[in-house]
Amino acid sequence: MACSPALCQEKLHAGVGAVPSATPDRPAPLSNEARADIFMARKMYREAIETYLLDARPSAIVLNKVGIAYHQTGDLRTAEKYYQRAIKARPDYAEAINNLGTIQYANKSYRRAVSSYKKALRFSPNSASIHSNLGTAWFARKKYAEAIACYEKALQLGPEVFEHRSTSGVLLQERSVAERAKFHYHLAKLYAKQGRNELALLYIRKSLEEGFKDRGKYMEEVEFSQLRGLPEFELLMKLEPRVL
Repeated sequence: MACSPALCQEKLHAGVGAVPSATPDRPAPLSNEARADIFMARKMYREAIETYLLDARPSAIVLNKVGIAYHQTGDLRTAEKYYQRAIKARPDYAEAINNLGTIQYANKSYRRAVSSYKKALRFSPNSASIHSNLGTAWFARKKYAEAIACYEKALQLGPEVFEHRSTSGVLLQERSVAERAKFHYHLAKLYAKQGRNELALLYIRKSLEEGFKDRGKYMEEVEFSQLRGLPEFELLMKLEPRVL
């Protein structure tokens, strides 16, 4: 039953019917952003978007997360708008600038993507993922020397940068490469140079499965010299992997 205005006021002063405050036994209610983050983790992107936007004045971080949610649904145009809003709210926000670059890359605007990734690195120079993304954009432009330099830097900063597959959080890492056989060949070469033989062998196999034709490079280039005596390498060179 509804109370009269006077009685409601009395209850409010007495704490009756008030929203419970946090206590040691009762944690504070989750913020809209925290609730939306849970939806994102569950891949419930529409629910996440609605919850993020419950805040009247969303922060740059929240705007970037909304962009990622739209990005995950495939709505790149709306995602781009939210990344741009995040950058307008915080011009040095490297993660949002990077994410804008992934939109440009998806739209095959590779020059613009290179520009965005370079700008993001000015604000976050030690991000392995952004160096990786810049390398991928250079790769798409067939600037292979520049791409390999970026990939090498990415591996120095994050040795597992090419092995993790997370697209959550606030920064997206580009995984789409047109010339996959050549890409896997170069990764094999980088891992072999580092002495990470298991990963080098893995990417040699992937390159062959993707149709890499110049098998002689594996027999001639100095980076692969330490692999040539391994039984696994010899087997790969003898096999004719099925091209995927």
